[in-house]
Amino acid sequence: MTETAADTGQALHALCRQLYPIARSITGDGVRATLAQLSELIPLQIHEVPSGEAVFDWVVPPEWNVRAAWLADAEGRRIVDLAQHTLHVVNYSEPVRARLTLEQLQPHLHSIPEHPDWIPYRTSYYQRTWGFCLSHRQRQALRPGTYEAVIDSTLAPGHLTYGECCIEGASDRELIVSVHVCHPSLANDNLSGISVATLLARELAQTRPNHTIRFLFVPSTIGAITWLARNRERLDRIDGGLVLSGVGDAGGFTYKRSRRGGAIDRIVAQVLAARGEPHTIEPFGPYGYDERQFCSPGIDLPVGCLMRTPYGCYPQYHTSADDLDFIRPESLAATLAVCRDVLARADLVATWRNLQPFGEPQLGRRGLYDSIGGENDKKTAQMALLWMLSYSDGEHSTLDISELSGLPLDVLHRAAGRLRDADLLAPTDRPAARDPAQR
Repeated sequence: MTETAADTGQALHALCRQLYPIARSITGDGVRATLAQLSELIPLQIHEVPSGEAVFDWVVPPEWNVRAAWLADAEGRRIVDLAQHTLHVVNYSEPVRARLTLEQLQPHLHSIPEHPDWIPYRTSYYQRTWGFCLSHRQRQALRPGTYEAVIDSTLAPGHLTYGECCIEGASDRELIVSVHVCHPSLANDNLSGISVATLLARELAQTRPNHTIRFLFVPSTIGAITWLARNRERLDRIDGGLVLSGVGDAGGFTYKRSRRGGAIDRIVAQVLAARGEPHTIEPFGPYGYDERQFCSPGIDLPVGCLMRTPYGCYPQYHTSADDLDFIRPESLAATLAVCRDVLARADLVATWRNLQPFGEPQLGRRGLYDSIGGENDKKTAQMALLWMLSYSDGEHSTLDISELSGLPLDVLHRAAGRLRDADLLAPTDRPAARDPAQR
């Protein structure tokens, strides 16, 4: 039975629901538990990087784990409890067990006055402190008195954990898909990207793509920097990639271009337009998700960021309102379909050289016109042969030729294969070009 988009959406939402309760951070057992569950669906290699390891200008931090955290009043009633919601404790809080007055406690409390029923998400990765997050309504209900604050956590030498799923292709040229796995119970800003990447990797694991496709499940910022620092020798193989985050809400698509420009930016724009998806294309900027690590000047990879409503542009962002009801199965399914189309097109981008460039080679005596008998549109297939011969100069990629000719990439890809078999074209080792204006 063929799986429908509705079935796919429900499967994606179910994976988000499965991962939602886990208390994640940039290090610790929450990340391990998340990756362990993903390992049941895809072949995932788990990497452990020790605390203290230098990664470019950063150092892998101590590992943080939290077992319990609560805030209780003088009668012992727990007003805030990590067991009720993973956002209730400031992420990376140092351990504390203290009795404090309300006045002493207030600097350690975080709420959102304009959304009195929502819990904020707060972190303190690189500054030693502690705190609780609660709804503003809860905070206003606190009465003068003595409170017990307990955070049973550890900050100690350990490891940063990330996962890598590599779908081996016919070549060692690579495309990457990266998602962050560090946020606790935030459905759109974390789990939507994880679920789409996981099911996409599961699909592609049944195929043999041209590119090797590498899926990265990394803690935000420090995880991407760590992966880049540990994989510098393979970076020149990467032809492009996507960072996925915030792809499950009801908004239209937003794509943030890579810093350098490249084939992936053009392909995403093509796919979104061809599918009739409402979308916005934004220029690269230095603030955002991990695309800023992949696009940093010393790395300069053509990696863009695919979102729906951009980070910080919806009120639920980094709050408890970014829950399972906020993400939609149909949005998740549409995102998966877009990513599938983008990678399929990117996998066809190649640069060829005409081996008979002096005049038009004779195609009839090589049987090339007969070879397109199975095509639905013989004229289109014939034109694809001619376009490939005209522009296969080692400078123009098949994406360039597609844009110049108006012919689909897959038609040109088939034409290139026929011409290669006839010894008229040879692939080059040159990666796909940047935008024509940037060459």
